[in-house]
Amino acid sequence: MKRMYISEIKPSSKQVLVKGWVQRIKLLGKIAFVVLRDSTGILQCIAKKNIKEFSNITQESVVEIKGIVKKSKQAKKGHELEISDLKVINKSKAPLPADVEKSKTFIDKRLDYRFLDLRRPEIQAIFKIQSEIANSFREFFYKKGFTEIQPPSIISSSSEGGTELFPVKYFEKKAFLAQSPQLYKQMLTSSLERVFMITPVWRAEKHNTPRHLNESRQMDIEVAFANQFEVMKELEEAVKYIVKKVLEKCKSELELLNLKLKIPKAVYLSYEQAIKKVNGKLGEDFTPKQEKKLCEMYPDTIVFTHSWPVALKPFYIMPKDENIKSKISEGFDALFNGMEISSGGQRIHIPKLLIEMLKLKKLNPKNFTDYVNSFEYGSPYHAGWSIGLERFTMTLLKLNNIRECTFFPRDRTRLTP
Repeated sequence: MKRMYISEIKPSSKQVLVKGWVQRIKLLGKIAFVVLRDSTGILQCIAKKNIKEFSNITQESVVEIKGIVKKSKQAKKGHELEISDLKVINKSKAPLPADVEKSKTFIDKRLDYRFLDLRRPEIQAIFKIQSEIANSFREFFYKKGFTEIQPPSIISSSSEGGTELFPVKYFEKKAFLAQSPQLYKQMLTSSLERVFMITPVWRAEKHNTPRHLNESRQMDIEVAFANQFEVMKELEEAVKYIVKKVLEKCKSELELLNLKLKIPKAVYLSYEQAIKKVNGKLGEDFTPKQEKKLCEMYPDTIVFTHSWPVALKPFYIMPKDENIKSKISEGFDALFNGMEISSGGQRIHIPKLLIEMLKLKKLNPKNFTDYVNSFEYGSPYHAGWSIGLERFTMTLLKLNNIRECTFFPRDRTRLTP
């Protein structure tokens, strides 16, 4: 008999075979009730014979059940499975170290036993939505004729400047885990023109906040012959498409999380306009409170802040009018639901200007020789951006901690499981 997933079972189904985890078991005299769970849902099962067999079954044991589907007014779905045969595949140790039904356990303990925590339907819902976010991101750019690329994860020098790099042993050479695919996606626009990727990145920043990780996944694009406003429009359309697909394909997950999403609008503000709106200081970055305040002014909206000061952007962001003396850049940020979800802009494609900017940012051009040389042989002007997959999931689902939407988080204190 072929196994059926719980979501496939209908009141009209007859004899079925199901496999899953025992979420709950209750013995009442001559009747045993078993709540069975698999990755697709929950099913109430009832046994009216051989009740002693059920007395030793523990919560979260993996079982195989054969039975007949019957209508039931008491069951939530209007039907239940009357058990004819039960086989224990793997008995669970008891008691459980973390609760798998309700969020009574603190997040650190839940993460210690993440394999158990992930069995909770509401936690699974987060990652099913995240899967759809990644899939719809790919789908959107495939439809537009972009090429998916896979940049290297081991690099010889900093992608963005600074010292926030994890060193790795690479034979006799010094190497690092990539903090960004930035330089490689830029180089590839010289041939492929329009590229996108979902790739892991590592940043050795010594923060420990609810919104930061030291390993994360980025959804990136880069486009030849584009400026900051053209790629901002790509971001706006991509986010709207992603939310639309989540609404269409994740209805049950959104219901389980008690979320009502809307396809967002978009507003475009200059950095100067935006910083003044939240009473910030010109020349300084937004604080988390200011980001939240700005988003509250524009609910259900992607808030783009463009034309940032050169001093606040990485070395590869183009200064206005291709002028090294300009204090304004062609860089932008995007905020959504109170938090930054993306940054990007037009890049420098002129080698001489790039070397000048590296020096201005107190970086050694010799460390970026291959990168600079890639623009010596006919590079178009180009622009792009990056969205953190976990950060976007967190903001879209209005979660309080980015670790909630990371399977196995890596932060300053956590390297296991």
